[in-house]
Amino acid sequence: MDESKKLWGGRFEGKTDPGFAGFNNSFRFDQRLFEADVTASIAYCVALEGAGVLTAQEGSQIRRALEEILAKSSFNDSSAEDVHSFVEARLIELTGDLGRRLHTGRSRNDQVATDFRLWLREAIDDLNTIVRDVQTALLDFAETNRGVVIPGYTHLQRAQPVLVAHWCLAYFEMLARDRERLREVRTRVNVMPLGSAALAGTSFPIDREVLARSLGFAAVSRNSLDAVSDRDFCVEFLSACSLIMVHLSRLAEDIILYATIEFGILELGDAIATGSSLMPQKKNPDSMELVRGKAGRVFGDLLALLTTLKGLPLAYNKDMQEDKEAVFDAYDTVASSLRVSATVLRNISVNSERASASTGYMNATELADYLVRKGMPFREAHEVVGKVVMRAIELGKELDQLSLADLREFSPLFAEDVHVAISLEQTLSSKSQVGGTAPKLVASALAAARQSLNE
Repeated sequence: MDESKKLWGGRFEGKTDPGFAGFNNSFRFDQRLFEADVTASIAYCVALEGAGVLTAQEGSQIRRALEEILAKSSFNDSSAEDVHSFVEARLIELTGDLGRRLHTGRSRNDQVATDFRLWLREAIDDLNTIVRDVQTALLDFAETNRGVVIPGYTHLQRAQPVLVAHWCLAYFEMLARDRERLREVRTRVNVMPLGSAALAGTSFPIDREVLARSLGFAAVSRNSLDAVSDRDFCVEFLSACSLIMVHLSRLAEDIILYATIEFGILELGDAIATGSSLMPQKKNPDSMELVRGKAGRVFGDLLALLTTLKGLPLAYNKDMQEDKEAVFDAYDTVASSLRVSATVLRNISVNSERASASTGYMNATELADYLVRKGMPFREAHEVVGKVVMRAIELGKELDQLSLADLREFSPLFAEDVHVAISLEQTLSSKSQVGGTAPKLVASALAAARQSLNE
């Protein structure tokens, strides 16, 4: 770019070093803010008319040119320093010196902060929709396998049986919190910094409240120094993205484990698995492994921005240019990971035989609870059942295969009803308090979850 065409070129006589210029320029990534920049510029043009800086005719001419720029611009071979320079240069090409007046009372500092918030507001809405689709896929999978029981695990050891639908609802709840967090972040994104100028505010009578409403902002910033240097909203967004990736990574880990021959609970469809270049029998869960791996990338985006911001003095510093690549990368990564996760959920099936929850002594807690209902203190019941389990292991039997006589060797409280009490059906249905895995509760939870998505 010609030095005379730079937005800041008047103070300089010498040419910018080409290496530094390339290092300094941000257009290769901030061109994603193009639509937001033009939209904000059109609104700012109206505000300048209201302030008496532009006549109605001048404002109309500038707005027509901006609309043309929005509709017809190509970024190919542009040497612009940033998206703001690109738009302003095109405006001046179309309107001459009139285009130079649009920047009156505006700095790139409040301009980029506004553009970024406009872009991020839309990005959050997009993510919210994609997260909702993953929730829908979870509910579809749950309802397809409504009656299937799988082992629940703690410490990766078989613990207690749960419905596969209950497992799905656990991830549904995680994603529901993610959507709630995104909505909360959006409220703080939706504050307009435009009118703060470089750092001290503008000296032109811009009606910021009217300007904010025209751009759909819920409020205007209250301090100009803070407005141009605030990137809390970016950190909050990256934090929300990181938690989404935590949840997707946990889901991925479950699916990866459950799809192994050792677990054998899930079967991967061909659409979401790959093979081995050497071993023809392999069916690899690359889709979920990539989601699990990309979580670390998003965590890195969050840490990078926190580290960038931690020592910055007020107000704007060029370091803050680093915010965009972190946010753009996180958005792209999370969006693609969510889409792949939804696809995976629509291309897996349950191996009902291998998913059996009738082995592994997972009804041991029910046996202890049975003794408690007969009057034995829980700690004593826990110890008694532990000894019963040891005997069952020695005999190579499950708890429900032990005879009443076998059980009475450990306590006279065992009676004829014990085998019903520790059956798989009773083990599930007994978890009947809110949030439990009892089939009736899970059916109600599925219906409530579906309704929440439709509201």
